[in-house]
Amino acid sequence: MRKKIIAGNWKMNNNLQESEKLIVELKNLLQNEKPNCEVIICPPFTSLTEASKLIDGSLIKLGAQNMHFEENGAYTGEISASMLKSVGCEFVILGHSERRNIFGETDEVINTKIMKALSIELKPIFCVGELLEEREAGTTNDVIKHQVLKGLEGISANEMKNILIAYEPVWAIGTGKTATPDQAQEVHEFIRDLIEIKYSHTVSSKLVIQYGGSVKPDNAKELLSQKDIDGALVGGACLKADSFLGIIKGA
Repeated sequence: MRKKIIAGNWKMNNNLQESEKLIVELKNLLQNEKPNCEVIICPPFTSLTEASKLIDGSLIKLGAQNMHFEENGAYTGEISASMLKSVGCEFVILGHSERRNIFGETDEVINTKIMKALSIELKPIFCVGELLEEREAGTTNDVIKHQVLKGLEGISANEMKNILIAYEPVWAIGTGKTATPDQAQEVHEFIRDLIEIKYSHTVSSKLVIQYGGSVKPDNAKELLSQKDIDGALVGGACLKADSFLGIIKGA
């Protein structure tokens, strides 16, 4: 059985004081629950150091929302993988649709970032997903196949044990729309089949594939009950401790 993993992507929300408050609230709630899943929070860069201190000894693990593929240098405003490691990050979100569609990150750039993260034992949460017009045109599988294969180019079967894939239909992110459990399951199964063809059944059967796209407490359980959905990459609903806990309970 693959263990469910619930990750909260805070995006550009919460200053340091707000981050501290949310983490303390979440820790207190989780103490009583002892969830049978992994819980990851991905605050903004400015809160990572304090978040690492606050979650020490708890069930919560730490991730970042992005990173640069170079180790250091003249890249004003960027953050390196080793910087993330130094403040206690275990995970990093790479290839999020907002990085692709707002900031113009290509499959090749995302692939380079994934390889860099793996080289220093940061675990990528590798995001893939189609736009509304791509779904309506019936090209979802083509888009997903291209993103998955390009993103994992040069990645070995052994390295795959440290990668999570998150399927996030772009049309369902922050829109209030959610892929139906059947729609989500169909794409998750397609991704798992791609990994089996590229690597092996052993690799694909162990791969955690999360769903991301307007996940809420009231739809989490049904989504997470699908056989190939192994967790959630949560946006807006992770910004309140009680709603994030509701999703964790769904797992």
